[in-house]
Amino acid sequence: MILGIESSCDDSSVCVSEIATKRLLFHRKISQEAEHAKYGGVVPELASRLHAVDLPRLLEEAAPYLDDLQAIAVTNAPGLSVTLLEGVAMAQALSIAKGLPIVAVNHLKAHIYSLFIERDTIFPLLVLLISGGHTMVLDVHGYDEIHTLATTMDDSFGESFDKVAKMMGLGYPGGPIIENLAKKGDPDRFDLPIPLQHSPKIAFSYSGLKNAVRLLVEEHKPLDERTKADIAAAFQKAAIAHLMQKSKKIFEKIRPKDFAIVGGASANTAVRETFANLCAQYGATLHLADLQFCSDNAAMVARCGIDGWAMEDFTDALTIEVSPRANF
Repeated sequence: MILGIESSCDDSSVCVSEIATKRLLFHRKISQEAEHAKYGGVVPELASRLHAVDLPRLLEEAAPYLDDLQAIAVTNAPGLSVTLLEGVAMAQALSIAKGLPIVAVNHLKAHIYSLFIERDTIFPLLVLLISGGHTMVLDVHGYDEIHTLATTMDDSFGESFDKVAKMMGLGYPGGPIIENLAKKGDPDRFDLPIPLQHSPKIAFSYSGLKNAVRLLVEEHKPLDERTKADIAAAFQKAAIAHLMQKSKKIFEKIRPKDFAIVGGASANTAVRETFANLCAQYGATLHLADLQFCSDNAAMVARCGIDGWAMEDFTDALTIEVSPRANF
């Protein structure tokens, strides 16, 4: 069995998976959304304090499995340093106390492995990773063979949803709020710019679109409910069109057999439908994680750790480090 620990941002999560069968035996997550919503976004120091309380509580629930562990998988990058430290400290203590090896897991790689919870891997795979912190297209050929084909120049896809929701005073997290509001709105009432539409650069950028929404909100204050819905719909339409245009350029070059969307924002229904159409156009198979595993969770960390364990990709408990940056 392998223990998974996730604390990269504002979700405390612990799981136990069976290495041989990849079966998920125990999985629990405690979200901090309600606490951070008061401040309109994640407060790192608050998140760290909550992890310090919640992670031991979750580990206690997993106690029946702890004597049968063979390894520990823990997220150590990227993320908020102060929250990553909470999970890593727990992994260090368990590793030393029980003599267990640690698999240090890259959080972005874990999102790729969210596709393979309780199942075998499928490689090679072209992956669109969209979350609150990242927007990337990855060419994945295996556990330790991941190449970045495109990334964001500024804001991420998920972050832009959070910021647009904040501009309109809608609350946090903004992704689900904007998505639900967009279903009630007219996406054609406002003509918002599609970022980098005429640029040959294969990259993503959401700062300009975000600013266009800000100006639109200022122009129509005070916002009535209809206008809020129409702005949300127009924004989501432009944000997804940007993803589509740049991804289509990559499809033209690579012609993938298998394509996947992962990360917290991959739960967006409009995104899923749009890329299902793109995959159908190019004859690619679309792979999606179960909705419960799209956001940060320990199950994806443990699943990644299973492959790391098989490759003996271990990190010493006394030298493991955390990093806020993404490196493959």
